[in-house]
Amino acid sequence: MIQLRNVSKMYPNGAKALIDVSVRIEKGEFVFLVGPSGAGKSTFIRLIYREEKPSRGSIILSNKNLARMKDREVPLLRRKLGVIFQDFKLLQDRSVLENVAFALHVVGTPKREIGIRAKKAIELVGLATKEKVLTAQLSGGEQQRVCVARAIVNDPMLLIADEPTGNLDPETAWGIMELLYNINKRGTTVIMATHAREIVDQMQKRVIAIEAGKISRDEAHGGYGYDV
Repeated sequence: MIQLRNVSKMYPNGAKALIDVSVRIEKGEFVFLVGPSGAGKSTFIRLIYREEKPSRGSIILSNKNLARMKDREVPLLRRKLGVIFQDFKLLQDRSVLENVAFALHVVGTPKREIGIRAKKAIELVGLATKEKVLTAQLSGGEQQRVCVARAIVNDPMLLIADEPTGNLDPETAWGIMELLYNINKRGTTVIMATHAREIVDQMQKRVIAIEAGKISRDEAHGGYGYDV
């Protein structure tokens, strides 16, 4: 499903974020990206959803080479992806329903479908009673659930999560992980960058460790492997 072939990413200031990275992720996998801060995890993720282009190498997603993709094709790609951010990126002056529905508006979903699909996603994350509440009035855990709903409302083939539990207390974090686990069981591929050692150790999913821009470890049922 996703294949990086000899991918390197260098920034104009000379910083090398990724160096000759090659990895394949199959459809339906749940993959944790781990490693020290600044190792290249976020760059890895931004390359997959085409926020950035590689300096060298190719990234193949569903038989398309993202390195050669034209900018006008990127919105079509992102209709197939869901992205969850650590800092939420929600519209704070809009309701839960409006935030989730917005993700459907921007990809041109027919109006008659938007409300139905948005409400279904909100119910899936356990916020059916709060769909009319402004996101600014929600707890951090609830806001992250809105982010999950927004990310899955298009029924993406790939869900990308960048530190989705980083600002949450342990109990709330596990609630988010249960959501991601259940979404993965439905067939969605999940790639999650994280520093949450306990979560990685307990879930025993595939672990790809990145250090100094290179893959240092790739284990089918791995642990976190770092002191935090």
